[in-house]
Amino acid sequence: MTLSGSAASPVASVRKDKPIAKLVVATSIGNALEWYDIAVYGYFAVYIAKAFFPNSDPTISLLLTLGTFALSFITRPLGGLVLGMYADRRGRKASLMISILLMTLGTLAIAFMPSYETIGILAPIAVLVARLVQGFSAGGEFGSSTAFLVEHAPERRGFIASWQFASQGLASLFASAFGVGLTLWMAPDNLQAWGWRIPFLFGALVGPAGLYIRNQLKDATAPPAEKAVSPIAEVLLNQKMRVLLGIGALAVSTAINYLILYMPTYVVKTLHLPASVGFIATFAGAIVVTVLTPFAGLVSDRIGRTTHMITINVLLLLSIFPAFLLLTRIPTPVIIIAAVFWIATLKSLYYGPLAALMSELLPAATRATGLGLGYNIGVMVFGGMGPITMAWLGGFAVIGDLAPGYYLTLICVLSLAALLEIRRTGANL
Repeated sequence: MTLSGSAASPVASVRKDKPIAKLVVATSIGNALEWYDIAVYGYFAVYIAKAFFPNSDPTISLLLTLGTFALSFITRPLGGLVLGMYADRRGRKASLMISILLMTLGTLAIAFMPSYETIGILAPIAVLVARLVQGFSAGGEFGSSTAFLVEHAPERRGFIASWQFASQGLASLFASAFGVGLTLWMAPDNLQAWGWRIPFLFGALVGPAGLYIRNQLKDATAPPAEKAVSPIAEVLLNQKMRVLLGIGALAVSTAINYLILYMPTYVVKTLHLPASVGFIATFAGAIVVTVLTPFAGLVSDRIGRTTHMITINVLLLLSIFPAFLLLTRIPTPVIIIAAVFWIATLKSLYYGPLAALMSELLPAATRATGLGLGYNIGVMVFGGMGPITMAWLGGFAVIGDLAPGYYLTLICVLSLAALLEIRRTGANL
């Protein structure tokens, strides 16, 4: 297998007259809204559990909430395929407009959803449906938006595509700010009764602004393949290894993402500290992701994707378990914040080149479809299943509160193997 040639060639129809800042904002706003919705649901899982999944055992209630969170990721690969193929056939912009509209409707539904106490079993079912809609829409977001970005600035792919993940940091920043503010300034009863809905309402307001901004863009969609072959068929028949390697490279970063997402719950349920400690830690981590990710993308444009990412992966491998050992043995707010800050720093440096690397594994004609499929399978398996997997592993006495450390170390090894294979088969990456 060779990962060069057309997979890394620039698109002939790239427009160079659009300011990069406008492209980044318009394209990344949907990805930011997607991650904001995910972050808010994860950060406020304890409150959502009581509102929609009440149970006499709080652990079962939380597992049901996280299980619904995980199930919503099932529709992501489907969204990645359907909206990715639509983007490859009809244009990136057309797909991006659909995805942000569906995402906004799902967020709005959760914000106004009556509780279990009001409508009974319909409440958790409706929450699941809303999350499935969000999962489908989010599935089409990454592939289309990443393809859009790299096809507008092929000579700066690492830098411009890195804003996909930097926007996630900004979204986490807002979600964490809501968590810190609401847990510090609202009475617990009010926060449980209605306060947790405020972040969802804010997310719903972002959607219309995103639709307007995206509608102003002109598309630079790559020309369709010369043969009238379905992008899905082409990806599944001839590009499976490229997609699998992309999933492997993504695995550790998305696992860490969802570990940080799980941190407020981990702090309360496992370390028995105030929720505000977890939110402050995630807020600090979000600042790091927002600031460092574009820098890492820029560096990768100069030294190469795999050289940069393999180095950071090794640092992660050496850091993850000691960080959690320290965090669980000395669970003070300072240690927790420092541990999250360090892990977020390494994640940011790894994140920077990732979107460009994944896009370069695929030719332009199937880029949105292949990215959508690979990214969303990786996020579903290693991300969406992460919080419930760590919560479940934590129930074993031999693993206990070190479950995240064991989990992430294994996935880090998997990503390192994928990066080494990418480097071996495509040295230009």
